[in-house]
Amino acid sequence: MSKHYDIAVLGGGPGGYVAAIRAGQLGFKTVVIDKDNLGGICLNWGCIPTKSLIKNAEMYDAVKNHSKDFGITVENVSIDFSKVIKRSRDISDRITKNIEMLIKKNKIDRIRGLGKFVSKNQIDVFDNSGTQIDSITADKIIIATGAHPKIFPSIPVDRKSIITSTEAMNLEKQPKDLIVIGAGAIGVEFAYFYSTLGTKVTIIEMLDNILPIEDKEVSETLEKTFKKRGIDLYTSTKVLQAVIKDDGVEVKVEKNGKVIELKAEKVLSAVGVTGNIEGYGLDILGVELERNHIKVDKSTYRTNVENIYAVGDVIGAPWLAHVASAEATRCIEGIKGMEVHPIDYNSIPGCTYCQPQVASIGLTEAKAKEMGYELKIGKFPFVASGKAFASGERDGFVKIIFDAKYGEILGAHIIGPEATELIGEIGIAKSLEADFHSIVNTIHAHPTLSEAIMEAAANAYGESIHI
Repeated sequence: MSKHYDIAVLGGGPGGYVAAIRAGQLGFKTVVIDKDNLGGICLNWGCIPTKSLIKNAEMYDAVKNHSKDFGITVENVSIDFSKVIKRSRDISDRITKNIEMLIKKNKIDRIRGLGKFVSKNQIDVFDNSGTQIDSITADKIIIATGAHPKIFPSIPVDRKSIITSTEAMNLEKQPKDLIVIGAGAIGVEFAYFYSTLGTKVTIIEMLDNILPIEDKEVSETLEKTFKKRGIDLYTSTKVLQAVIKDDGVEVKVEKNGKVIELKAEKVLSAVGVTGNIEGYGLDILGVELERNHIKVDKSTYRTNVENIYAVGDVIGAPWLAHVASAEATRCIEGIKGMEVHPIDYNSIPGCTYCQPQVASIGLTEAKAKEMGYELKIGKFPFVASGKAFASGERDGFVKIIFDAKYGEILGAHIIGPEATELIGEIGIAKSLEADFHSIVNTIHAHPTLSEAIMEAAANAYGESIHI
């Protein structure tokens, strides 16, 4: 006989496990179903293990290329690639085990298997061989099945020569050369990691700049840094075909009407993701889809089926772990009948963990102008920051965009040391509807990198002291 729950969560990533834990905290009898380790792509094959790899690259670069700047002499610096990969996997394993412990702590049932809808209240669970191992019913069901890399016929991923991000973080040996197709956050982070370790990297991007959704000044600054690192960049370039050969992969591209042939040992396809909507029985329920994602009411996260909800990557952009978790808590709290503050999707921080780091929130300068705002723009370069100077990390800047009429923060864009940490200050300020005066009049500790935010805000109104 099926076990009955108040809430069943299908998928155990940052949307799913957070939904389950919050439901448990609020007294719901809850089950979470996932065929893999909890944590989803983020903890197992994305956010966390990639940051481990990137930290290895940072350490290697610092010791090999910059130790003498600090009066430290190190001879015969080398990389053990297998240990780099092992450290990443060990960290991922430890964190996913911690999530399993949190599930137990909150008295949530955990079923390992593939869940498929039988009806709007029933899910059958199957093992990897397709044998049914369980069946549950629930009053409310949350779909948090995540997303997977897009695959195009012209780029035939075989996961050996043409790989996705999953294989890129678990290779047995470091490739001699690598072509990265797609220059969003995933492509850029792997390009930085492998190039720093000595792989010859080429980036191909269809749009005009790498990190094309970022402010153009930020993208152009990162491009200059990457070129100095020896990374070849092909922007405004279309991939025509990738062909696997015995000795690598040939990639044919078109730039400015000219066809160019490139070749590398490995090709990383990083051209975006699409929702995991196949194989779960959504068609049985008639769940409404939109562009390969589940369509929901973004205030409640309810689908067109009354008791079925969905959160995270499976409902579409922005495909970010912190967004999935925020959607999950609001979804569960709404079901509980609590007062829920809706997510401001125009104020979601985005981070890229290459070096220099990139972080942003809100509107770019181009978008703000397009929307008709009169702007005040403040910039402060890290070359003028005492803390950045002392730390030996002087590349980049803070750029803050204000509405000239009211002083409202419209957006902020940071490239430089600890950008992904610094953006949190702007996030809080923006959520509290702080203006230029709020930032400038807040005393920032000296010497800190965060002073650059205060100085950038002051610069927008001609009041910066240090530039």
